[in-house]
Amino acid sequence: MGNDASLAFLGLIALFAANLPFLAPRILFVAHPKTGSKGLGWRLLEMLLMYFAVGALALWLEARQGQIYPQRWEFYAVTFFVFVVLGYPGFVYRYLWQKK
Repeated sequence: MGNDASLAFLGLIALFAANLPFLAPRILFVAHPKTGSKGLGWRLLEMLLMYFAVGALALWLEARQGQIYPQRWEFYAVTFFVFVVLGYPGFVYRYLWQKK
């Protein structure tokens, strides 16, 4: 896979992964919540786990193409907030757009 193709693939995976916690009704994608609906805390925890999963995929893709470039904390802070922004459509759909 080329550089551009892997970057586009990673972007689409990140977009899907950031919205998945807001669209999936199960806790950690496995168990049904006992209260009927999982809360925002569970969704944010799942979003954090998905961030680490996408980061691991990105690290693996970078390792396949050559040497892994070392990053500092600023890189991880920026990518985390970009991931949060990518999850905004799912948040809007779950909490602001749906009628109760």
